Amino acid sequence: MTATAAPLNLAVVIGSTRENRFGPTVAHWFAEQARAYGEFTVDVIDLADADVPHRLSGEPTPGVAALTPRIEAADAFVVVTPEYNHSYPASLKAAIDWHYSQWQAKPVAFVSYGGMGGGLRAVEHLRQVFAELHAATVRDSLSFHMAWEKFDADGQPHDAPTANGAAKRMLDQLTWWARTLRAGREHTPYTA
Repeated sequence: MTATAAPLNLAVVIGSTRENRFGPTVAHWFAEQARAYGEFTVDVIDLADADVPHRLSGEPTPGVAALTPRIEAADAFVVVTPEYNHSYPASLKAAIDWHYSQWQAKPVAFVSYGGMGGGLRAVEHLRQVFAELHAATVRDSLSFHMAWEKFDADGQPHDAPTANGAAKRMLDQLTWWARTLRAGREHTPYTA
């Protein structure tokens, strides 16, 4: 199977680690969409399980060491993030900062959620961070305003046709970027 035809490895990263967080509901719905799309193998990375320290010093913890090969193996990322104080969670920033080359020359898409802002300010901040890491952010994103009101008890959006359609459009863009950048990395290794 050629690199172009081989399934893409997608890491769906749950950025919040707070108790009673809504992130897993959104992330698991999106992971279902990505699996059904048919182009991806999907690895859901829940940072609450990763034990990522916020202080960057010394050797990586076992949690960071276990996370590194999963990030390295990904051809693309979808970051699922809430908005905390007009930005993204510290747990997500720590996980990003413990890695560098693993993000390079790979596409990143965003699914945000929250109150009235729907997490959009968190996404705008994350675009700047990933640009510094030489990652390509996908233009379209998904945003769930008042997210806890948008999903039913089974973790499905109340307006599934609209949400699923938006997910497909974002996955179309992500697939193009992931295939193009993977072929580029295989042809000429990326150097920053």
